[in-house]
Amino acid sequence: MAEINPTELQKALKGASYPTDREHLTELARKNKADQKVVDTISHLREKEFDGPDKVQQAIFKGKGT
Repeated sequence: MAEINPTELQKALKGASYPTDREHLTELARKNKADQKVVDTISHLREKEFDGPDKVQQAIFKGKGT
């Protein structure tokens, strides 16, 4: 899966209300016209529920030195 950066992720998740789930975040990223690699990354996250944007970032960037 292609690398994404935190700025792309922030733009994709703009307007998100937490707590939320992976499906809502995926749809929001599409609505925000995020790059397909960002949408795919969100839609394939192992975690299904997120309490805040920090939890989404942890799920995406864990193990990548961030």
